[in-house]
Amino acid sequence: MSVNVESQVVEPGDDQYVNDAWEFKERIRKRDGVLKQRRGFFEDAYKRSTVYCYLSDDDVIGFAATRRDGYILFLAVAPEFRGDGFGKRLVATVADNHSTVTCHARSTNQDALEFYEHLGFEVKRRVNGYYEDGGDAYYLRLGEDGLKEKLTRFMGF
Repeated sequence: MSVNVESQVVEPGDDQYVNDAWEFKERIRKRDGVLKQRRGFFEDAYKRSTVYCYLSDDDVIGFAATRRDGYILFLAVAPEFRGDGFGKRLVATVADNHSTVTCHARSTNQDALEFYEHLGFEVKRRVNGYYEDGGDAYYLRLGEDGLKEKLTRFMGF
């Protein structure tokens, strides 16, 4: 079975796919216990971000909402598409458009931490009580040494 996937960029101020991204994020939250933001916070952050999306048959299967400084507010890939390189491509796109790439990851989200470490992110500090529910986070930054080489290796540029 062939899957047709297309990429889209949603510019700041545009709410295209915001409802789809919310529903997609909520499915992941219920399944994995992560991405626990309130809807108002999520929508506001989404609308202020550049959002890189992957769509399959007009359904959001992955997205990265990014501030203008390269900080990734939200990064999510549908479970059925994980391992297919969409997360790596989203991070590569952010890195290609920003001089630095940073984010926070829940300290208990081992899958996310391993994913970011695999891409070359480094833990810069732990932030206790970062999340609204009191959960701790790590502040991560994509290492500057060899960034282009890492992207070349991961993405075949």
